[in-house]
Amino acid sequence: PGRAEPPVPRSRRAMEPPGPAGAPGRPWDEAKAFYDNLAPKKKPKSPKPENAITIAVSSRALFRMEEEQKIYTEQGVEAYVKYQLDHENEPFLPGAAFPFVKALEAVNAQLRELYPDSEELFDIVLMTNNHAQVGVRLINSINHYDLFIERFCMTGGNSPICYLKAYHTNLYLSSDAEKVSGAIEEGIAAATIFSPSRDLEVSEKQLRVAFDGDAVLFSDESEQIVKAHGLDMFFEHEKAHENKPLAQGPLKGFLEALGKLQKKFYSKGLRLECPIRTYLVTARSAASSGARALKTLRSWGLETDEALFLAGAPKGPLLRKIRPHIFFDDQMFHVEGAQEMGAVAAHVPYGVAQKHKRPAQDKQTPTA
Repeated sequence: PGRAEPPVPRSRRAMEPPGPAGAPGRPWDEAKAFYDNLAPKKKPKSPKPENAITIAVSSRALFRMEEEQKIYTEQGVEAYVKYQLDHENEPFLPGAAFPFVKALEAVNAQLRELYPDSEELFDIVLMTNNHAQVGVRLINSINHYDLFIERFCMTGGNSPICYLKAYHTNLYLSSDAEKVSGAIEEGIAAATIFSPSRDLEVSEKQLRVAFDGDAVLFSDESEQIVKAHGLDMFFEHEKAHENKPLAQGPLKGFLEALGKLQKKFYSKGLRLECPIRTYLVTARSAASSGARALKTLRSWGLETDEALFLAGAPKGPLLRKIRPHIFFDDQMFHVEGAQEMGAVAAHVPYGVAQKHKRPAQDKQTPTA
């Protein structure tokens, strides 16, 4: 009693949050809350990965980087990194996945209004094997377009596939087909995204996602019948197995995640105003093989807002009317048809239609 307290070291005084005028500093267990209050309030906090629907997007899917890729291919990694550093204050142009990401953020904004405390949101991760020095230009580009992407994975030339599960990834989009195949083999929903051949305006308030059925939402069981025995046997098989659900395909989980968020709007009486709309766009015929597809979705407790059975007709013209932010298909023929009509399309390398042998390991590309 009566002894003076030892002086607080200068370094500690600088760190300690101030208390009211004339009062000592607040306890250390309140320090974190104090500094959190100093953080910018413009952007909301990221949800916890285990609660969110995580969309991992590569840098070349999100932004156009053709010029930079050419420098890397022709001049090597050192010239590539130098170019990026010299131009780090110049934002990249939007890439194929950019409208999709913007639509995800528009849905998040509406979810936050309805459920302020919920973390059931889309969380976007930039997943790239770029060198960390390129990160500044990527960050500047993200801020330039006012995107909310706080999680980065930059692997400096190594494949980022091994990190996808650690990030709780629900969907991986890349422009690198080899990496997408690797993700599919790891059991992760993934697709190679392609830019359209022409511009097509898409909704800024409603996320629209279109799926092929076989080898995308469903397994490739039925496609194996077609390849091995032809269409007639396929129709007989589907009729005989109409009430037997198809096994799930690689993107079934992503449709399930979309449906989970849709129900949050439905529970507020907003089914007709829901900002997420899903489409089944299949080459199946409705009368002869459509029932099994719809009954399979029903058995999973899932649905799509629209189901379009084309009986072998081209999908491109219909996709031009739908104007999806992304369309998933396992056959490049349909992906290319969508591109020609201005739709962003993504190839799912799964099933009997694919070459099962992966290509030889090429020189690692830093922009995928």
